[in-house]
Amino acid sequence: MLHTFRVAWRHLRKERLFTALNLVGLSTGLACALLIVLWVKDEWQVDRFNVNDDRLFQVMKNTETPKGAETTENTPGPLATALLEQIPEVQYAVQVVPPGSFDKKGVVSAGDKNIEASQQFVGRDFFSVFSYPFVGGAPPADKQSVVLTDALAEKVFGTTSNVVGKSIRWRQKDYEGDYLVSGIIRRPPLNATAQFDILLPYDLFLEKNPKLADWRNSDPATYVVLKPGADLQQFNRKIAGLIKANNEKSTQTLFAQRYSDKYLHNNYVNGAPAGGRIAYLRLFSIIALFILIIACINFMNLSTAKAAGKMKEAGIKKAIGASRRSLIAQYLGESLLLAGLAAGVALLLAWLAFPLFLAITDKQMAFHIDLPIASLMAGITLFTGLLAGSYPALYLSGFKPIQTLKGQLKNSAGEMFIRKGLVVFQFTVTGIFIVAVLVIYRQMQLIQTKQLGYDREHLVYFDKGGLTVYDKADYAPGGKYESDLTDFIAQVKNIPGVVDAANFRHNITNRSGGTTDLSWPGKDPEDKTEFTDLGAGYNFIETLGIDIKAGRSFSMAYGAERSKIIFNELAIEHMGLKDPIGKIVHIWGEDREIIGVAKNFNFQSLHENLKPCFFDLTTNPRASRILVRIEAGQEAATLARLERFYKTVNAGMPFSYKFLDDDYQTLYASEQRVATLSRYFAGMAILISCLGLFGLAALTAQRKQKEIGIRRVVGATTGNILFLLSGSFLKLVLIALAIAFVASWWGLNRWLHDFAYRVQFGAGTYLLAAVIMLAITLLTIGFQSLRAATQNPVKSLRAD
Repeated sequence: MLHTFRVAWRHLRKERLFTALNLVGLSTGLACALLIVLWVKDEWQVDRFNVNDDRLFQVMKNTETPKGAETTENTPGPLATALLEQIPEVQYAVQVVPPGSFDKKGVVSAGDKNIEASQQFVGRDFFSVFSYPFVGGAPPADKQSVVLTDALAEKVFGTTSNVVGKSIRWRQKDYEGDYLVSGIIRRPPLNATAQFDILLPYDLFLEKNPKLADWRNSDPATYVVLKPGADLQQFNRKIAGLIKANNEKSTQTLFAQRYSDKYLHNNYVNGAPAGGRIAYLRLFSIIALFILIIACINFMNLSTAKAAGKMKEAGIKKAIGASRRSLIAQYLGESLLLAGLAAGVALLLAWLAFPLFLAITDKQMAFHIDLPIASLMAGITLFTGLLAGSYPALYLSGFKPIQTLKGQLKNSAGEMFIRKGLVVFQFTVTGIFIVAVLVIYRQMQLIQTKQLGYDREHLVYFDKGGLTVYDKADYAPGGKYESDLTDFIAQVKNIPGVVDAANFRHNITNRSGGTTDLSWPGKDPEDKTEFTDLGAGYNFIETLGIDIKAGRSFSMAYGAERSKIIFNELAIEHMGLKDPIGKIVHIWGEDREIIGVAKNFNFQSLHENLKPCFFDLTTNPRASRILVRIEAGQEAATLARLERFYKTVNAGMPFSYKFLDDDYQTLYASEQRVATLSRYFAGMAILISCLGLFGLAALTAQRKQKEIGIRRVVGATTGNILFLLSGSFLKLVLIALAIAFVASWWGLNRWLHDFAYRVQFGAGTYLLAAVIMLAITLLTIGFQSLRAATQNPVKSLRAD
């Protein structure tokens, strides 16, 4: 065995070009596949850390709309208690108000430390439902107790020891006060979707929001652990009508989805899970498989093509007494050795590329090759090596020496057909990648350049903050809070570099939800259209850069404007109001006068169509975000001034801000990753395919050396020889392009279907892809063809 591999090593060293091409091609493919496998494994493990993972479910709510059922995770406050009391399959149930339900983080203060923290309000069964181990202490015993993560405890107290029983001050609007630390838990693992720093009792949240005791209101998420053996379908049938049973006017229904499935299956169509992130796992798993297949095809094609040149060598060895078994061992050993070397190089490449891969995928994970992944790599390596070595091992070693020495063996038609078919497959996949890169790039460009109806550049926002404690009466319209807010914004506007400023409430780039409680003159009683509300203060429309088509914006010059309202064009069009300025609509129990019509603008991602919306003048603490437009080119200096001002007004409080454009980019993080990864993988596919084509062209030129010499002697031109060597490969590439264009058209149209605004692609895109593919092909085989065509014919005729 050692002798076999020693001989194989000598052969590989002797044929350096062939060895290098095969080594680079297969190792690159294996490295790409390994990185994708690590990513897929990490994605698959998200939220699967809970002990009761197989019995842990989230209760989802479906709301009937004119366009079908809309699925949300906000459920009625009393739901968890009702499930525990009324449904025998339920072992535990808990209400959770996650960090995403709040406009901003809170601040934990202890001594001279003021640390920003993400809050989550949880019910009493929280630690029976979720697996967050305690470092010390116990769950909250009352509404004035909290639980900290070990990471937050380290920041606030510098330790996790002797923290239980200490007091902290929690600063966040209605919940501000002093609390005792009842326990310290491990921070949520990196593969948990819920990331928080502090847990507060749900009873406290309910006390401050008593409306949530009513079945007509929804806010918290609800989670249940079912008893062992409970049937999910039966459970879903029991809970479907639970809201309607407690609120006759409701058309909402419930269903349960496995908690750890929700991360990947997070898209819903007409009230049922219908894909989501799982589509990207499937997509990149297929990409990994195709790249691996291309690399393996490459390896096998080059190995079998090279083996055809070893016929005489096999004949000589058999003539001097070599057994068929020894020849089989030699060829298989050579192939397995090369495949094993490629696997080793692949591990090194993957390890070197891992930091870049993490940056692209925005992941935090370790480069860990466990037994299943190692076994998979070993299996692929062994399979590829055996399959590639099987042709010379079994085919060539079986012929009689006299046949091989006389050159009476020819490549069979079947062998040539298979080899050409494999080349077509390689370049079909490569062609699909090239078209995909072109279309995805154009779609991303559309997203980046689309006019949204407002100017998102040079806009930052932050929370007003503040240490002032207000009485309930101070929050009334025209009260102390509104006066302080107005003064705060005025001071911000006076800072050099600030162009404009205003307060607001809701997410500007991805506002969801709204209300159907809107009436207008001539409304159809059956009209259940949802109008999205945007809470905003004076000057917000101007700061954001939205144009007013008719009427005016909110202005202090007209006195109190709480009874006024501004709609977008689509809302006015839907209501069918002619000359809307001055018309009266009824909403939330009061009349509002329309004073303006804003031009349409996108307040959701470009996956969604424009929707009717209105601006609601808001100057209470719920609209405490401050939007600031900064002078172009003065961002750094102006932000420094804003921070100094903020810390002067809010002594000891951290200044946290975000650029609005960053929020916008976050909406398309998945698509951006697809675009970036597709470019890298397309590059890898092109590289691997071209390495194979280069090797095949070199071997073809070598086999036809004498034929080329004869043709040159009888007058063939360099162009004739180039066509002879290149023509067959170009035909294969053209066939591959035709197949690739059909497959890419189908796949990319499905991907683009998820965008309300999408690019159109046709002949121009395919023509560019064809030019790129043909240029790559000609460059790849041109060198070998030109070298063979210009070689001295005498030298070619003397070749052995």
